[in-house]
Amino acid sequence: MKKELRPFHDHVSCAVCGRTILKGERTEAFLAPGGDRHGVCELCFVRADHAGWIRESAHGDTPTRGPLPQERRPLFGRLRRRGAQEATPEPSEGDLASADDGVGPGVDGGAGNGDAPAPRPRRQPYVPPPDPRHVRAVPTTAEVKIERALDLFNASEHQRTVAGLSRSLGLPWATALPDPDAPSTVTLVVAWELSWYRYRVDLGDAVEPVALQAKGDELTDIDQSLHDWNAGLDDEGRLVIGTAE
Repeated sequence: MKKELRPFHDHVSCAVCGRTILKGERTEAFLAPGGDRHGVCELCFVRADHAGWIRESAHGDTPTRGPLPQERRPLFGRLRRRGAQEATPEPSEGDLASADDGVGPGVDGGAGNGDAPAPRPRRQPYVPPPDPRHVRAVPTTAEVKIERALDLFNASEHQRTVAGLSRSLGLPWATALPDPDAPSTVTLVVAWELSWYRYRVDLGDAVEPVALQAKGDELTDIDQSLHDWNAGLDDEGRLVIGTAE
């Protein structure tokens, strides 16, 4: 009978890399954290140590379970703590010198003698200057006041209104008299038989010197003192000194 030859070497593989152990290759038994025994090749000793496995030969001197991982803080807490550490400024040389002298940073050395620091002067709130009013020089004589008032009236939009009415109602009567109660004011009245307008001209106002004060339909509504009719319209529809025909 023919004998069958079989190798006495059993096929053993590394528990870490899975490679078949060669004949004569050195292996070592490791104990996993659960207590299971595994064979590890020489090339995987370091990987087994990192995995928390313990050499069976050192099992009596080393605990079977590896060290517990350190509890990690939540991500938000770690970021907040890191930001607080970065925001804390390091003391400067001047601060350290002040600390050696017993004086806090930024405080005068005299405060260490018991004297309270002088209070800072309170800043007064800024008050803008008043807006200057646009004023003009006011004439002193009545004649010059009337001439100035007529010039201002003819330069305003009210002159165009009067000129337009005169095309349909004819030439008006007009009065220009200084106001005795207001030295810078001249009163103008433009009247027709069917309507009238009274204006106030402020010779000292450079923004809106001419303003319509009143208007009506009856000439009897006009104060009798304003019936002098010392002005009228010229050919260009401007109000001038003179009596209307």
